[in-house]
Amino acid sequence: MANITLSTLKYADGSRKRTKRIGRGQGSGHGGTATKGHKGQAARTGALNKPWFEGGQMPLIRRVPKFGFHSPFKIDYQVVNVGILEKLAAAGKLPDGNVTLESLHAAGAVAKRSVQVKILGVGELKAKLKVSVHSCSASAKQKIEAAGGSFTSVASEKSN
Repeated sequence: MANITLSTLKYADGSRKRTKRIGRGQGSGHGGTATKGHKGQAARTGALNKPWFEGGQMPLIRRVPKFGFHSPFKIDYQVVNVGILEKLAAAGKLPDGNVTLESLHAAGAVAKRSVQVKILGVGELKAKLKVSVHSCSASAKQKIEAAGGSFTSVASEKSN
């Protein structure tokens, strides 16, 4: 075998295909209509359909009904009522009367740690609890403080 140098390198047989030269006369095999077919929009010069063009029919975005408003700033909360907190406290699932995100998750009151938690005032509360979650309604805060507890807000990791 001969020595291989830069001057002797060649492409492998069959690895380089000749480009299809369209519109270069009848002898090329691609003359006449130049692979565009006969008539129609695609055969015209400058014909270029955008990817979202639907051939003239009513576009999908205009056919679909539109209504309502969706705020990009909406915060989805996992809701826990004070009645649930009373049941958890009675069952001994809240250590030392501290209600935190971790204790609620461990007790099964909330499903996800990544979603913010809000306490609502549905139900009765007799246990003295120190609640520290993301948010709390006014009625829930009133019931917590009436039972001798306190509420502190926890800053969310998502809010930057």
